[in-house]
Amino acid sequence: MKNILLVDDSALMRRVLCDIIESDKRFHVQDRAVNGLDALNLLSRKTYDAVVLDVNMPQMNGLELLKQLQKRGIQAKIIMASTDTRDGAKVTLDALELGALDFIHKPNNALDCRDRNFGEELLRILTAVTEMDVPKPVAIGSPVAPAGRIGPVGIGQAVTERKLPTASASVPAVSSGKAVYEAGSQIVAIASSTGGPKALQAVIPKLPANLKAPVVVVQHMPPGFTASLAERLNSLSMLNVKEAAEGDVLLPGNVYIAMGGKHLNILQALPGKYTIHYSDEPTREGVKPCANYMYESLMDSKFDRVLCVVMTGMGADGTQGIQNLALKKKVHVIVQEASTCAVYGMPKSAVNAGLADQTVPLEQIAQEIITNVGVK
Repeated sequence: MKNILLVDDSALMRRVLCDIIESDKRFHVQDRAVNGLDALNLLSRKTYDAVVLDVNMPQMNGLELLKQLQKRGIQAKIIMASTDTRDGAKVTLDALELGALDFIHKPNNALDCRDRNFGEELLRILTAVTEMDVPKPVAIGSPVAPAGRIGPVGIGQAVTERKLPTASASVPAVSSGKAVYEAGSQIVAIASSTGGPKALQAVIPKLPANLKAPVVVVQHMPPGFTASLAERLNSLSMLNVKEAAEGDVLLPGNVYIAMGGKHLNILQALPGKYTIHYSDEPTREGVKPCANYMYESLMDSKFDRVLCVVMTGMGADGTQGIQNLALKKKVHVIVQEASTCAVYGMPKSAVNAGLADQTVPLEQIAQEIITNVGVK
């Protein structure tokens, strides 16, 4: 049985969350804390298989607790319980940078937490987090190693101000500016889930503004969070990053993050012109947005090749979509190496399906994208 620490200042919320967690016989709420200070005292003395942590609490909030855990070298597998407000989304991204492994969108009203979908999602995340290994951190701004295949590396802390387009070690050098594959037009399509927000910060800011292809990203997040993720990545990057809007025209050197709660498709509007279109089909692989839809929407495109990148995440999203896409288009698949994933689910599925052309550690994914696509 997995022992859980539940941290929330609301007695009613603690009761409801406890009932949900203990409805699964695999989990037991061993202790409850009313604020971060209370939780810090417990974590200084005891270990837990996971911690469900509220953000806004008196005396010591969730972010302050994460900072204290880092300062004291206390390791814990943290799941943030966050609202879907704009401020809540930004705080959640801060928490992920400070070491939280995942988050659950928590309704403001405790009674709304009794919704079946919320309970299933919390138990799904608890299952993944209690089983995952925590990768060792490395500074996001550190130089990218030469392109290769396997090697242990993690991810680290972000900076807060926009980098200017100067010669910098944070952007991989491209010796000739020529791609491995040069014929015709290409698109980079990235799929990521658990651990993805941090992992994307180790990839997107290292891509140059003159990348020869547009980049489209499906990151599994609920509505209200993807806009903040795009803003955070944009502040760190030299290319433009935005939450994709309906009708956006795809341009090289731009990154488009799929909106939470909708499925992103890429459609050809005119010859050589592709636009974003959202659809509202049910969840697929249990997620919305789903990368399978994104990949399959490219099946009838005129792109000469699709560079598919499958990164950390639970489940198998991306595998079926790439399999179907490969029936009609030339694809090249880069998969994140296991030891650098928060959860080796989506990449493992792609590898097991025989789709991976390259398996590379996180810090080398940006360089491999540049090598395959090239710069203008």
